[in-house]
Amino acid sequence: MVQEWTFRDEIFSEKDIDKFEGFVYIITNELNGRRYIGRKYFYSIRKVKGKKRRQRSSSDWQKYYGSSEQLKADIEKCGIENFRREIISLHTTRGDCNYEEVKQQFLHNVLEEDKFYNDNISGKYHRKPKHIIESRKTIKE
Repeated sequence: MVQEWTFRDEIFSEKDIDKFEGFVYIITNELNGRRYIGRKYFYSIRKVKGKKRRQRSSSDWQKYYGSSEQLKADIEKCGIENFRREIISLHTTRGDCNYEEVKQQFLHNVLEEDKFYNDNISGKYHRKPKHIIESRKTIKE
């Protein structure tokens, strides 16, 4: 059984996506409180082989549970019913969606807090080993 996406404490459905390209979300493990912040588009856009045009088709957003391998392993181990999926924000452009995802990840300090599953931001910034994070905190103080 797939857990429903919620937005502002109400179930979010396909009828609500008309004017939006995608959303930023948080998935929470209800057993230990660990979270994952990411983004998902409602549609995928693919170039049709041998043609100049692109084809737009619905994505798998209804069944999507993030790209983190560690999160997926915990879902398998703990059971899907123990994970809550919440939409933080909806976006009319992919650029806005990408920007908000990165903004939320930095605001929540996802790479330096053990309470997050995220291990990178945009594939450019990666989780640092614990001893580097601790030395950075010592230098700042």
